[in-house]
Amino acid sequence: MHYLVIAYDHPGAEGRRRRARARERHLAQAASMKQVEAVFGTAILGDEGDMIGSMLVMAADSREDLDAWLHVEPYVVDDVWREVRVHPCQVGPSFLPAGGRTPD
Repeated sequence: MHYLVIAYDHPGAEGRRRRARARERHLAQAASMKQVEAVFGTAILGDEGDMIGSMLVMAADSREDLDAWLHVEPYVVDDVWREVRVHPCQVGPSFLPAGGRTPD
């Protein structure tokens, strides 16, 4: 199953500091995940071009697996993201790499 994760950072300088402190661990964790796989992700930018959040499409066998990932995700643990919304979604096969994880 695929999930759309939309997460907004805490605003202002403190939000930017939190993101900077957690970024390396966030990237390292994404590379080491087994139960949950990042399909696509991008930064959400504000009107001035500053990073204000993240949008991720994740593949997971269940919502419970996705929630377990969120429980240890550094941007959640370190309170970078002030608001996180998760929606089941369906990624079209033309957007998946050859051999990419598809919904069950």
